[in-house]
Amino acid sequence: MSAKVIVGMSGGVDSAVAALLLKRAGHDVVGLFMKNWEDDDDADYCSTRQDLIDVAAVCDVIGIELEVVNFSAEYKERVFADFLAEYRAGRTPNPDVLCNSEIKFKAFLDHAMQLGADKIATGHYAQVREFHGSLGTEWQLLKAEDGTKDQSYFLYRLNQAALSKTLFPVGHLYKRDVRKIAAEAGLPNHAKKDSTGICFIGERPFREFLARYLPKTPGEIRALDSDQPIGRHEGLMYYTLGQREGLGIGGVKGAPEEPWYVAGKDMAKNVLYVVQGHEHPALMSERLTATQLSWIAGRLPHTHWVYAAKTRYRMPDAACEIESVDGERCEIAFAAPQWAVTPGQSVVVYESRVCLGGGVIA
Repeated sequence: MSAKVIVGMSGGVDSAVAALLLKRAGHDVVGLFMKNWEDDDDADYCSTRQDLIDVAAVCDVIGIELEVVNFSAEYKERVFADFLAEYRAGRTPNPDVLCNSEIKFKAFLDHAMQLGADKIATGHYAQVREFHGSLGTEWQLLKAEDGTKDQSYFLYRLNQAALSKTLFPVGHLYKRDVRKIAAEAGLPNHAKKDSTGICFIGERPFREFLARYLPKTPGEIRALDSDQPIGRHEGLMYYTLGQREGLGIGGVKGAPEEPWYVAGKDMAKNVLYVVQGHEHPALMSERLTATQLSWIAGRLPHTHWVYAAKTRYRMPDAACEIESVDGERCEIAFAAPQWAVTPGQSVVVYESRVCLGGGVIA
């Protein structure tokens, strides 16, 4: 059935093809460009202006209307404030997760419904399925067909209300096919490079960006098993567990010629601890605690079932069990130790291709 669908369009090829496919399917499609960041909007690294030009050109080719909406205030309040608070506390947040749950599938969804939309759509690589089970009808979030592009990890905080109103038109396609469809349709951004980096930082130098908002607090770098300093850090906020690059540690007397990795932070003493060797025991974790839980079905998963979980977006699924769960936190135990499990990042739980939800690693 034909529906009014408002498509969140970023300027990239994925959302462009999402809009194209919905138009071809006979829906009443409107493109919507979200402006989420205003600070340094004229800087070299900000692509907002070019992205909007690209969206306008795509909408013209497809033959759909375009609306522009400014969510910068909501973004600062709901996403960026949390981002800074997490770094200030020594954790490594994932603002893309919060951006999806608070902006793209809350502020955007609410705005679209006010415009009379039946559904919203984005160019995310994920899928939605209406599932009829013993507990009634529910909406499931599935991994994308293209496993190398799957973005369900970033969408685990979506709830039933959001999923019931959401379409992911490219979730069943491979990236190469998306680009092919765009090229054959004459979309001007068919070969545009994918955006990378944190959602609002993009290609900006990360340390330079963060230093605008949080003061630098240099301190000592120490080996985990020693109180002797072996280097200096620029501020604990710039480092994350497992980090190898940018430590600036030269040859250390008595230490083997192996790479150093960040293994911990002492916020009270302002000390960064490091170890040598990728497989050092201090970098491996057999279990974790997650807080700020969000389960897509609106209920807790079964405990002591074998699931799979990711502790980082690019890491492979790892077999695990949820050992104890309450409304505030859960314990997850892994069948094999996981590398650099990082406070502030998200752990996302799957049952086969179905994303169950997850939480923030505490």
